[in-house]
Amino acid sequence: MTVNAPRTDAQADAFDPPAGDQPQLRRTLGGFQVFAISFAFISVAVGVFATYGEMLQTAGPVGIWLWVAAATGQTLVALVVAQFAARIALSGSSYQWASRLANPKIGWFFGWLSFWYLAIAVVTMANAMASQAVMPLFGMDADEGTARIVTLVILVIQAALVIASTRLFGMITSAAVGVELGIIAVLVVALLVVIALTGGGDIGNLTSRGVSISDPNYFAIGGGLMAGALMGLTTLVGFDSAANLAEEAKDPFRTVPRAIVGSVVAASVAGLIFLIVLTVSIKDVGAVTADASPVAAIIRGQLGPFWERILIGGIAFAFFGAGMVVMAACARQAFAMARDGRFPASGLMKRVNRRTRTPVAATLLIVAIGIVLMVALPGDALNQLLVGGTLLPALMYGAIVVLYLAVRTKLERKEGGFNLGRFELPVTIVALVWVALVLFVLVTPPDALVPALVVLGLILAGGVYFAWLMIFRRTVLENEPDGGAAVEDIEVDARPETTTDADASTAPGA
Repeated sequence: MTVNAPRTDAQADAFDPPAGDQPQLRRTLGGFQVFAISFAFISVAVGVFATYGEMLQTAGPVGIWLWVAAATGQTLVALVVAQFAARIALSGSSYQWASRLANPKIGWFFGWLSFWYLAIAVVTMANAMASQAVMPLFGMDADEGTARIVTLVILVIQAALVIASTRLFGMITSAAVGVELGIIAVLVVALLVVIALTGGGDIGNLTSRGVSISDPNYFAIGGGLMAGALMGLTTLVGFDSAANLAEEAKDPFRTVPRAIVGSVVAASVAGLIFLIVLTVSIKDVGAVTADASPVAAIIRGQLGPFWERILIGGIAFAFFGAGMVVMAACARQAFAMARDGRFPASGLMKRVNRRTRTPVAATLLIVAIGIVLMVALPGDALNQLLVGGTLLPALMYGAIVVLYLAVRTKLERKEGGFNLGRFELPVTIVALVWVALVLFVLVTPPDALVPALVVLGLILAGGVYFAWLMIFRRTVLENEPDGGAAVEDIEVDARPETTTDADASTAPGA
């Protein structure tokens, strides 16, 4: 790996986009909004709602304690990610870190994996929201075709709001986080009160294997116990999304690292409390495990159908806010690569509308990907693609940790920025061991082959485009824009700011 020469403090400051008349993304996100972006991406209530049933079927109720291991390991990774965010405040997060601190070729592959992880996650969240929240909320029968149509409607609405205003997007995200925290708090208190008054809970559930008691491969590699860890591993991800919107955050060298670490810690604690109370509230482990929506079944059994419907409505809003965060982060990833000339149709994808200061084409690209996936892929193929998305964040986090080990001695520290001090090296090494363990857990189950092949296919497709760049546009992979130069190249609408047209024209040289 070739590493650039160390930068002085003045050069390090160049990583912060320049102020003044240069066109750029608008800094409108305050400290809580930046935190809300990462927390909404993690979305504890959404993650538990979507994966609790699978955990009951594989590891049994006792599997909730695997959440503690996942929370500890992912917090270590978040601390490493925060070290990068404290030094480089540009959209694109890991793409920018690898491109500027190692070399643009390595950075390109970081960016490619990040884009597809986020793009798949957008569709996954919208599809889960449609089938597990919106359709049950309105009494619609389970139907894959209907779920796909509802998914596309959700994607279009989210895109319209993300494009309209970063401030509006931040407000909706903050509201979604408030609703999600409220749901968790209300459920925890209400369930505890009902259990205390009726005696309808069972603390023995916390050590029960449930229906998995007869599984002979429970403790085997790839067996039920390991599979139960997927709830924490698939939920406690995305905390780095705040770094993808760093150019739109106020005081990013402080607010973004704090949001990254704070969000995963808050989500870990809230999630564990939520899981313990849910599990104690199960009256019949077998019946709840067999239910298509076990969390809803627990709520219905303890609180009744009226509260079940209200809380599912709140979950739907939390789903929506989380999906908006992922879509915005994905759009910024494509935008960041495009303004450096390293993304397909970069002349279009790097445009920013002058009025909204948002990357319109890059956001619409995600909707287009969702349409293709919903229309072209049959059920099994779509499911395998979505499951394959769980491997991508583990690969990315592993690559980020390795990158940090390679360049950490070359990094200049921002005054007042986030810093692990003497714990930096041990935390990074343990984080690397953790990521290696996570990858082992994800690839060893018998049904992991097809998702792994899906990820391999995305990497190979990226390799083809990378080869095209090397042949026809080699200079974009050999020359890194210095400091704010990348930001200065943002394309904006040439018309007056009073225009209401969301389209942007292309400047010369696009």
